[in-house]
Amino acid sequence: MSLIYLDHSATTPLRPEVFAAMEPYFGSTDQESNSKYGNPSSIHGAGRAAHAGLSEARNTIADVLGASPNEVVLTGCGSESDNAALRGIALARRQQFGMNRIITTPVEHHAVLYTAEDLRDFFGFELTLLPVDGEGLVSVEELGQALGDGSDVAVVSVMYANNEVGSVQDIGELGALCRELGVPFHTDAVQAAGKLSLDVDGLNVDALSASAHKFYGPKGVGFLYLRRGTPFHPFLIGGSHENGRRAGTHNVPGIVGMATALALCEAEREAEMARLGQLRDRIIGCTLESVPGARLTGSITKRLANHASFTIRDVEAEGILIALDLAGIAASSGSACTSARQRPSHVLEAIGIPVEELAGGLRLSLGYSNDIEQIELLLQRLPKIIDRHRQSMPAPL
Repeated sequence: MSLIYLDHSATTPLRPEVFAAMEPYFGSTDQESNSKYGNPSSIHGAGRAAHAGLSEARNTIADVLGASPNEVVLTGCGSESDNAALRGIALARRQQFGMNRIITTPVEHHAVLYTAEDLRDFFGFELTLLPVDGEGLVSVEELGQALGDGSDVAVVSVMYANNEVGSVQDIGELGALCRELGVPFHTDAVQAAGKLSLDVDGLNVDALSASAHKFYGPKGVGFLYLRRGTPFHPFLIGGSHENGRRAGTHNVPGIVGMATALALCEAEREAEMARLGQLRDRIIGCTLESVPGARLTGSITKRLANHASFTIRDVEAEGILIALDLAGIAASSGSACTSARQRPSHVLEAIGIPVEELAGGLRLSLGYSNDIEQIELLLQRLPKIIDRHRQSMPAPL
């Protein structure tokens, strides 16, 4: 039975072109092919070859962002990029100008939420959580009220596209408001990269986080865009790498793979998102029609093209996911970083999902490997799986 993989929001498979681009930088016992495996900080030939690959990758990422290469900070993952952005900007702004407040939302990934809470609890920052509507969206008016004149705000962070419910924020409008007041604006674009425009000027962002494994690159590598002139205190210290903004020997194969994957996704983005959007709409329409008690979560219109998410009344997500897996379908209940903890989703709670539906979250996220035949198989199997699961559930007391 071939796998129907519908968990691309958790991670994506490495594209063959990406692996081919990475391979020369790993080295082997063949001396000739070893020439690119050196430390990019070394001055010998192997180091210079690695440095050339690193520079080319940085330029590729900058081109996709519409940024300068020296505004790209190479990191170990999206969570590190989020941490670095919030900590680095907030601490630097307080040190330089005395700003002591962070503004974010209750539907952020925990890499942002927990960092903001840590800065509040252990560093004395004030924390403002913006309200969101039933689709998980922030309004410009609410942000304006929270900002005031902006004089006490160190940084604002609003997620570009939500990993659990797929809603896409109006980042350009939110960023424009922050820019008018001179407040640095960060967006977690981990789910958006490869699916939405990352033009940093169009988005009006001062910082943007991304992770390679979400767009068919390798795990364990990411980047942070940091606009020139944005105050920043380094999160990871111990060396002069990344112009003093992130210490540590570069993961050259991973960085080369990340840049290759991002360029491929950007070149194919419009056509691929149009294709996936049709499959997504088929999933949403048929699921709402054929599964009693199914509710779409997130925005109907402002939504990632590859993302369908639901709550389903009178079921438990774990049982549905196990049954789907046995039927050859890989899916999730929400964030891959929290699904194993068996606790209610903070995102679903924040958007007002009734408590009796919180246990029944289901996320189906599409990618290159999916086609209409796979989706029709899913839509045949899913209602039957949910019906069997309901019948096996113990009767309420």
